[in-house]
Amino acid sequence: MTDIFSQLAYYFQYDIVRYALIVGVLIALCSSLLGVTLVLKRFSFIGDGLSHVAFGAMAVAGVTGLTNNMIIVMPVTVGCAVLLLATGRNTKIKGDAAVAMISVGALAFGYLIMNKFPTSGNVSGDVCTSLFGSYSILSLSTETVIICTVLSIIVVALFVIFYNKIFAVTFDESFARATGTRAGVYNLIIAVIIAVIIVLGMNFVGSLLISALIIFPALSAMRVFKSFRSVTVCSACLSVVCTALGIVISLLAKTPVGATIVAVDILAFGVFSLIGAIKGRG
Repeated sequence: MTDIFSQLAYYFQYDIVRYALIVGVLIALCSSLLGVTLVLKRFSFIGDGLSHVAFGAMAVAGVTGLTNNMIIVMPVTVGCAVLLLATGRNTKIKGDAAVAMISVGALAFGYLIMNKFPTSGNVSGDVCTSLFGSYSILSLSTETVIICTVLSIIVVALFVIFYNKIFAVTFDESFARATGTRAGVYNLIIAVIIAVIIVLGMNFVGSLLISALIIFPALSAMRVFKSFRSVTVCSACLSVVCTALGIVISLLAKTPVGATIVAVDILAFGVFSLIGAIKGRG
């Protein structure tokens, strides 16, 4: 046990490790807040679809040689989030079909671009990093850390400011419209925030695992709590703890950060499911 603490102390004496932990916690917090809304609106798959869009945009950014790929990735992902919201109301193309079309198309396009115009001699490694995240949190640049921190703070602030409106459109959008709430505007805000979270989280868990960071904490909280506020608070706390624990374990065990965080989230879901079952019997 002493060796573990001494090893952690050694790692956390470096600024980049502390910054990465802060960024990871902020991304986890943002993901969990909107994850509850997505689960309740039965639009959980949008995270997976947008992450594939971000993968395709990242491939294009890599080919063009941009040092900051967010210049392309962020606008494209936000635009597709708005497009998904619009097509979700179209009677000809339902929401789940629109997500599937955009998801598969972007994933195939991104992989095709990376193979046709490779930016390094290790295409498989580049694809694996994009899909499953960086192997080490030490690969995050200072610029990425600053951008992630600022955007995460903005996302949390927007959620707090529009909490009542988000609550209204989550549970009964028709009633919210009838009372004068501009549901379309707040749905758009939700879609844009989710897109921003997806882009931020890709640096940690990759495009294939980011949806787990959004969905698992919300599902875990719902096993035990019932009210929207309780589920949201529990989801946020659980996501922060699981992410911090996942980062620490990845440092000690030398495992991929994204996969480790998701594994911890899955274990937490199992524990909360057991607690919910016991609570239900009581």
